[in-house]
Amino acid sequence: MPVLLVPGVLRAEAGGASRLEIAAAGTLGAVLAEVGERWPMLARRIRDEQGVVRRYVNVFVDGEKAGVETPVGAGSEIQVLPSVAGGCV
Repeated sequence: MPVLLVPGVLRAEAGGASRLEIAAAGTLGAVLAEVGERWPMLARRIRDEQGVVRRYVNVFVDGEKAGVETPVGAGSEIQVLPSVAGGCV
């Protein structure tokens, strides 16, 4: 079963979980579709209304930058990393 690692900034949308076990495998798109069904608020932070990964979010599968067609195996680890922006105060 693939595991989605949820960063602290997105954990509220995942019910406070830092790791989510995902039943879907095959492609990252299938994984994100399941996330949308089970954790819709989290999915909205990752993908836009057209289902495209938001430009300020990076997704990695087993340590490699990934797109929706990236293969995801049963033991894959998926990381979602939203960009952090800011400046000097």
